[in-house]
Amino acid sequence: MSTTQAHEQTRILVQAAAAACEDKKGEDTRILELDPIDSGLSDFFLITSATNDRQAIAIADEIEYRLKKDFGVMPHSVEGRRRGDWILLDYVDFVAHVFLTERRAFYDIERLRKSARPLTPAEFDSELKEALAAKTRAARGKASAESDGKKSLGKTAAKKEVAKPVAKKPAAKKSTAKKRSTKSA
Repeated sequence: MSTTQAHEQTRILVQAAAAACEDKKGEDTRILELDPIDSGLSDFFLITSATNDRQAIAIADEIEYRLKKDFGVMPHSVEGRRRGDWILLDYVDFVAHVFLTERRAFYDIERLRKSARPLTPAEFDSELKEALAAKTRAARGKASAESDGKKSLGKTAAKKEVAKPVAKKPAAKKSTAKKRSTKSA
């Protein structure tokens, strides 16, 4: 898989994780697109807040469940699930952080990653849709150019086929039925 395909796959996973956060009423969900120079390990941070530890655990569980069910992807490590004040799900290409609101304000990861580009899930979704639409248009343009070439080849091949006489198949013999009847008698 090429790096652009891997990056698109990561974007789709992040989008699914953000949807899981929204479904479990995560607050102020943000996606940080990390600068490749600054972060050697991960491409994105998904950050969301919960009002209590049970909600934080439920959000983390929903992210893990959806990515496993829909994409067959499991986190490489999970930290903080017991306490529930800061749960970290490490999927290598992206990291999901589920904070209690007070903890998020205290650690302020968005401020620590100044070179990262912050996005809302809606902005992230629209960028992903635009990228996929551009890729689809490019693929369709390439396919139509190839099909135009095949059509011109197909027309010449069709003309050649018309010129050839069609050979008829010989009629099937019914001698096998006669042989069976003579054997049974």
